[in-house]
Amino acid sequence: MTAATMQVSQKDFQKAQEQLKLLKKDPGNEIKLKLYALFKQATEGPCNAPKPGMLDFVKKAKWDAWNSLGNLSQDDARQKYAELVSSLVSAESTRQKKEASPEEGRHDGYETLIVTTKNNITKIMFNRPDRKNAINHQMYREIIKALEEAGKNDSTIAVITGNGDYYSSGNDLNNFANVQPGEMEKMAKDGAVLLKDFVGHFIDFPKPLIAVVNGPAIGICVTILGLCDLVYASDRATFHSPFSQLGQSPEGCSSYLFPKIMGLAKASEMLLFNKKLTAAEACAQGLVTEVFPDSSFQKEVWARLEAYASLPKNSLAVSKQLLRSMEKEKLHAVNSRECEVLTERWLSDECVNAIVSFFQKKSKL
Repeated sequence: MTAATMQVSQKDFQKAQEQLKLLKKDPGNEIKLKLYALFKQATEGPCNAPKPGMLDFVKKAKWDAWNSLGNLSQDDARQKYAELVSSLVSAESTRQKKEASPEEGRHDGYETLIVTTKNNITKIMFNRPDRKNAINHQMYREIIKALEEAGKNDSTIAVITGNGDYYSSGNDLNNFANVQPGEMEKMAKDGAVLLKDFVGHFIDFPKPLIAVVNGPAIGICVTILGLCDLVYASDRATFHSPFSQLGQSPEGCSSYLFPKIMGLAKASEMLLFNKKLTAAEACAQGLVTEVFPDSSFQKEVWARLEAYASLPKNSLAVSKQLLRSMEKEKLHAVNSRECEVLTERWLSDECVNAIVSFFQKKSKL
């Protein structure tokens, strides 16, 4: 590389550092780790720090990210850092332009969701496409808020869907990443309280609630499908609940509802042994109402939903209550018990080791 090119690269690198400070939206932990690693490589060269301990998730993730760059030259690292920041700036600029002309009927006060009410339908859209719509703590609270609003407003039905390629990749495991060993018990108890409240809002939702599964669904976003009144899926959707793989246990009332929906043997295959279902398999087993070709999915489903939303609102609500009333007390009891068991699981060495292993595999990808 010539001296002139190096100077340009250094200027771009310095400019990128300034631009990064001006970003308004957090780019997410994966991107921040890449930026950290590229910055260290650009300023110090290949990783020369001692490897942190297994339970120091944050330092270990940083070390893994930096170490993964190997012998990448400092000039190349500067260039990659500048390119990554440039892409973030461009994406934020595009997003701000869209937000300047908000969608009709859009509700204010949400960062991780897009919530709109139009044609008697309240649509709750998971909106973390860069994180495959993984649910962090903020998103849990915003979904609770959106369900409360949708339950009280003038809409006839509510719809849950995802923005981008994924419906949702489930729990954002970065919820566990910054927890120090001394904080584990508080994290587990607080997490169980939040989860119980979250699932409780699905149990108590007073109107027809329809899931429009536009892509892969994992974990909590699969288990709560049993609490929805209809589930429509694209043929590219998959359904996966890898609880035992992560040292955890079922939630979302799935320990009770899944055996009722699909039979004990099929439910066990999914909840105990991590079987991933295709949309067609999920439909055959009763978890999904109907599957549509991905090419026509949105058009066909929304035409049908608009027809449903034109039906008498109070009749639908009363009928739903009749269908659900006999089960409500049981579902709340199941939800409480599942959250108690999960609290124990989160505090177990088995669960901690499984999550550490997950992050190790992820850092090698």
